[in-house]
Amino acid sequence: MRPGEKLSKSSEELADLIHKAIADCELTSSEYDAIMKVANEDQHIDRQEQNLLNQLQSLLANGTVKRVKG
Repeated sequence: MRPGEKLSKSSEELADLIHKAIADCELTSSEYDAIMKVANEDQHIDRQEQNLLNQLQSLLANGTVKRVKG
């Protein structure tokens, strides 16, 4: 995100959901579904949303955040 650039409403909601998953180091199936629903809500994933999703994917790939049932 560029300095001074504001997050869109959907990006803010997506960031909140992702930060919750990061905070407890777990991503449940229902959290994942909610994240994907918000990301695809307007049928367009903007640059901010893509960056957030990439960050989450990196954390999943390196084991910082683990997928769990729920």
